[in-house]
Amino acid sequence: MQGKVMTEGAMAAVYVGIDVCKERLDVYLHPTAKRLAVANDPGGWRRLKRVLADHAVERVVMESTSKYHRAAHRSLWAGGFAVAVINPVRARLFAEAAGTLAKTDAIDARMLALIAERLDPAAVQPLRDSVEAVQELARARRAAVDERVAIAQRRNTAVSPLLRRELASRARSLDGHVARLEAELQRIIAADPVLARRQVILCSIPGVARITAVTLIASLDEIGQLTGKQASALAGLAPFAQDSGPRKGARHIRGGRRDLRGALYMAALSAARFNPDLATFKQRLRDNGKPPKVALIAVARKLIHLANTLVRDNRSWSPRTA
Repeated sequence: MQGKVMTEGAMAAVYVGIDVCKERLDVYLHPTAKRLAVANDPGGWRRLKRVLADHAVERVVMESTSKYHRAAHRSLWAGGFAVAVINPVRARLFAEAAGTLAKTDAIDARMLALIAERLDPAAVQPLRDSVEAVQELARARRAAVDERVAIAQRRNTAVSPLLRRELASRARSLDGHVARLEAELQRIIAADPVLARRQVILCSIPGVARITAVTLIASLDEIGQLTGKQASALAGLAPFAQDSGPRKGARHIRGGRRDLRGALYMAALSAARFNPDLATFKQRLRDNGKPPKVALIAVARKLIHLANTLVRDNRSWSPRTA
């Protein structure tokens, strides 16, 4: 996807920044300095595409906004425009580095257009409907599980018999809610051949339970298309250097996708016991003096590398033979 390609030399490349909110899209075209605002609905998207069709658009950049950017992203992509979606934190840090401390929708749109030109973020294809549905249900399940844990903790410390009964009733209700969400997740995955195959591959890895596989499917749709380092970084498991001058600081993991990192950490606890290769790998790290937590994060990193490789090769895990 290269964006709208005009006759060579006819027009200068244009970079588009779009600040997204529920009701409106604020748009800035760089370097023409053209601004416009359109409704975040099908009519607004059509109007925006008519405007952009008159320019040699090289890249469109918008912020990730949970769900409000998705339909616009899909519409622009279908119209032939290369669209990149970036983290809002990254956009804000870029604006501050450029000396722009004020924050308005119009300013944010301009900063996104400058990011499109200067950082050249990669265009990202919109998620398929089945993947979006899995993501939404997986987030709902995670929230319900967290609420269930909180209720159990409150019930353990509650003194009032009435409060204990009420909390027990809410816990039972959440049990049913989680079960229904998990059943719907499995239905959607089973109906999508790509997702169903991914789940089979991921569940073949010792230590990766079905709900961990669902989290991987929901949180890392790029799996199988990444390098090992890219997969580690997206999972928040890549160690980053902390060096300055003669000082060589300890490497620390940072960033990444929180739900994915949490799922891989829990899977690593199991894999370090039941996956022969990873159990040996962890023990070797411990024998070399690595702290327990460092060794466990290394196991989680190995897991995401393994999962990425297996999905890329479209094959299930099998034990090594001598």
